[in-house]
Amino acid sequence: MGDESESGRGTPLWKTICDSLREDIAERRYDVGAKLPTEAQLAGRFGVNRHTVRHAIKHLVAEGIVRTRRGSGVFVTSQPTDYAIGKRVRFHENIRAVGQKPGREALQIETRTSAESEARALQIAPGAPVCVYRGLSLADAMPIALFVSVFPVQRMPEIESALRAQDSVTRALEQVGVHDYTRVSTRLTAVVADAAQALHLQLREGAPLLRSTSLNADTDGRPVEYGRTWFAGDRVTLTLED
Repeated sequence: MGDESESGRGTPLWKTICDSLREDIAERRYDVGAKLPTEAQLAGRFGVNRHTVRHAIKHLVAEGIVRTRRGSGVFVTSQPTDYAIGKRVRFHENIRAVGQKPGREALQIETRTSAESEARALQIAPGAPVCVYRGLSLADAMPIALFVSVFPVQRMPEIESALRAQDSVTRALEQVGVHDYTRVSTRLTAVVADAAQALHLQLREGAPLLRSTSLNADTDGRPVEYGRTWFAGDRVTLTLED
């Protein structure tokens, strides 16, 4: 059998194998710690040679989904994190609920004038000051999402210092007097990672991402946060709750 590099539709066969194995792992057909079928078994399943299977496994190893153990085989090291999106989304609570350790890494916090779309969403005057928080969301020290959150400064004058002092947006909002907030709207869009996003999320450029655009408001209905989040498609399973 030759070295098959592409399927009939022009898709590389190793990528087809990667996608299928990722789906198996995401659907819990193989739990963390489970051993994948042998190269020979996978070659038979996909109708390819072992070199093509080996190529696919190499990419899954690079993504941190599996690891190889010499003489023993290939084992699952991670599965997508279940992440619930509902009216009361709280990142730290969501990650702890699935038995993982949450973390945040701030990339940039700055105050600047608002863009038109930000002003419209936050119901503030065009050009009014906003605090922009860019960062990474982590689960067990693995980056699962890149986010940009925008806050109205005139409504919360101390929000920048609160974000710098706290490792949680919820606690930062509490510090400036917003003791509860709910999700007003969420829009989900499938996109692919650009070079910068891929670098931050430790993915290959062009990897699948799921972009969430959302608006949060306080108990009086005043918008307090407008944000976009790019979830690593292979590391997160989003679930929608009422």
